[in-house]
Amino acid sequence: MNIFLLYVILLKAAATSFAGLAALPAVHDALITHYHVLTEQQLNEAIVITRSTPGAVGLFIVSVGYFVSRWPGALAGWLAMITPALTIIPILHYAGRRVEHPRVKTVLQSVVIASAALLFAAAIPLGRDALTDPLTMTIATISLALLLMTKIETFWILLGGASVTLIASAIGAINKIS
Repeated sequence: MNIFLLYVILLKAAATSFAGLAALPAVHDALITHYHVLTEQQLNEAIVITRSTPGAVGLFIVSVGYFVSRWPGALAGWLAMITPALTIIPILHYAGRRVEHPRVKTVLQSVVIASAALLFAAAIPLGRDALTDPLTMTIATISLALLLMTKIETFWILLGGASVTLIASAIGAINKIS
């Protein structure tokens, strides 16, 4: 795939999503469905890599770029990820002075609602691919309950889920780790 086209696709995803994984539907549609240069498995791996390392959730765009075109793709992904941040600073400076204006408040609320909807839409294919057996469904259910009802940091929940899976694999309760 042409690196400039990859940059534009990833920039579109990064610029139109305001919460990390909200870019998933755009990335999925363009790179998996339309251009066929990325697989579902690679997209899931990119997300796992990002969630397993420190940093912003939107960093998965760099991993996606790498899966598509190796190091030049990773560079295109990184540039696509930072471009909106560098362009939004002057816009926020301008809007910050007008944050109490009803139109600005309405726009900001709309962005939050749209981002939440995109996150939900992105979670559906991930769940469909990841929830393959009773163990993963149990881990997902307990993780969701802990996130909603406690103040446990997500790191500990991720570590707990990974530990349970590794222990279950070690004792033979599951045949493979997906």
